[in-house]
Amino acid sequence: MSAVAIEPSKTHKGENFPVASKLIAPQHRAAILAYYQFARGADDVVDNGLLSPQQKLDGLDAFEATLLGKSEAVAAAKPLRAILAAQKKLSPRHALALLRAFRMDAVKHRYANWDELMDYCAHSAAPVGRFVLDVHGESEATWPASDALCSALQVINHLQDCAADYRNLDRVYIPGDALAGTGACIGALAADKASPQLRASLDGLIAKTATLIETGAALPPQVRDLRLSLETAVIAKLAQRLNQILRERDPLRDEVHLGKAAALGWACVGVASSLPNILRRLARPAWKAAQ
Repeated sequence: MSAVAIEPSKTHKGENFPVASKLIAPQHRAAILAYYQFARGADDVVDNGLLSPQQKLDGLDAFEATLLGKSEAVAAAKPLRAILAAQKKLSPRHALALLRAFRMDAVKHRYANWDELMDYCAHSAAPVGRFVLDVHGESEATWPASDALCSALQVINHLQDCAADYRNLDRVYIPGDALAGTGACIGALAADKASPQLRASLDGLIAKTATLIETGAALPPQVRDLRLSLETAVIAKLAQRLNQILRERDPLRDEVHLGKAAALGWACVGVASSLPNILRRLARPAWKAAQ
């Protein structure tokens, strides 16, 4: 596999949600951006329509070998390897979990039900939040809320891109039983607009995603680091708004992403919503805050 095929196609600034924004303390940004570079590069491998499934698996093996110091083949894996070597508290387990999800993407194009999709999200999305929490030295008790929020963001991304994923990669994350339950067929994803049956399937998934977001909204107060608490509050608010946009618009026909101005506005809403909690925490006596 050529080096070009495994280099990241875009930067963290092109995502739907903040990645190591200015809210994150400067000493933590390098680790998060290195993890993002690793994830984006590996994701590009499995999204490359010119590669066979075996070539994709070989490329992901190269990512793993480079991350673990067994190879120098993948430039996109080297910054994270260096971070892990320098910060002994961090483990490669969250990056390796991502590779498991990407290996699924290389060979698996359909999901039977919501549980299967959540199992995929447990490897494709949850490790991202867990890595960020580990970087900040947060408790593993924050993982359930983080997992829910990250899984919600993953499903939102799947729904936003459901037409493109089907048309370009023949990959469908909408569970088969969600389609069958409304009488929709996979081929409906190739249409110019969603049929009533497909719309009903999407609405069911949007409702389930709303429940995930509600669970994930418990994360900001659980996070000890005040700056990360604000960051997670922003992400939760953006997830809520993106899910609402999907409810209002047709992802086969309409723009279902937030523009920069709208994203900034909703980020401000997220910060504002978290301020009462932050102020309460700042007002606590130091001995209580340490508990």
